[in-house]
Amino acid sequence: MSRAVRKKPNAKPRASIKLGFVINDMATEKDNYTTIRLARKAINRGHEVVLIGLGDFLYAADGTVQARAHRPSLKRYKDDKALLDDLQGPKARIEKVMVEELDVLMLRSDPAEEIEKRPWAPNSGLLFAQLAVLKHVIVLNDPVHLTDASNKTYFQHFPEVVRPVTCITMDAAEIRTFIKDRGGNGVIKPLQGSGGQSVFVVTPESKGNLNQMIEAVTRDGYAIVQEYLPKAAKGDLRLLMLNGRPLRVDGTYACVRRFNDSGDARNNISAGGKYEIAVPDEAVLRLAEIVGPKLMRDGMYLAGLDIAGDKMMEINVDTPGGITMADDLTGIDFSGVIIDDLERKVRLRDQYSGTLPNTELAMM
Repeated sequence: MSRAVRKKPNAKPRASIKLGFVINDMATEKDNYTTIRLARKAINRGHEVVLIGLGDFLYAADGTVQARAHRPSLKRYKDDKALLDDLQGPKARIEKVMVEELDVLMLRSDPAEEIEKRPWAPNSGLLFAQLAVLKHVIVLNDPVHLTDASNKTYFQHFPEVVRPVTCITMDAAEIRTFIKDRGGNGVIKPLQGSGGQSVFVVTPESKGNLNQMIEAVTRDGYAIVQEYLPKAAKGDLRLLMLNGRPLRVDGTYACVRRFNDSGDARNNISAGGKYEIAVPDEAVLRLAEIVGPKLMRDGMYLAGLDIAGDKMMEINVDTPGGITMADDLTGIDFSGVIIDDLERKVRLRDQYSGTLPNTELAMM
């Protein structure tokens, strides 16, 4: 089984690359976000870094793709908090940048955060990213396929063997029938969303509240109803995939077990879940092997698989998190390996004089 491993350190001095991160908005960033960790690692290596909000792009009259961006003011930061304090502080450095002059643009915005107030924002960001690809900027994850992958129907394109039985509907009667056919057990969640928002675990004991659960989810659109996976009660795994393979360094996987001992059925960290480093078993690695080819084909460079037992509950291709947890729990520089890989992709793009398509560069 082929797996991602750490690249040997390059003895030659690193050439500086220009790296942009697309985020929802600087005001909502937090110092435990994967984006901030990756940005700090890149800055400390001497790379140029800018962060761009979804509402800060500009297609200028001269046909150039520009943006109003936050640029770090220092060349080195001791920790993630120091970087975020600089970017969000009263003296934050904000300037107009030429997006098409970047080497890499990483798309790190969460569509779920924009549903209520800025529903236009996620698609707009993807469209500007597609324009950047035309200028030979390496955009990760690939923005054309990410446009199709930004809701949970993308999950249904993976082989049935790795997915729980699923129904997607707005019909309350269909949802009740699905739950009834599975002994009164199931999970109901919105088609759009993340972080455990509006996720309900239905049991025979809670069926008296089923109508309210259905209403809470379907009032904003389609609901996904899935069979309940009993192993999820003991927690789930977030396995990070890089270039379509599990991210592994020196034999240790970037794999975190998330669990909740508060009585809340959600294991998401944003919902109060706890976490610890985990070792994926053969069933999990087999699942990753099955999922990998589609991630590769679609240019989903960095992805997070949420797994219970031998089934994938969700796949995050917009803002896969977990790097900071994996770094901190193990003392291994997983985030640095990602920066290594971005440097390598820029070299490949330049060596081939911009003739490699973005989807191929994304997964090489």
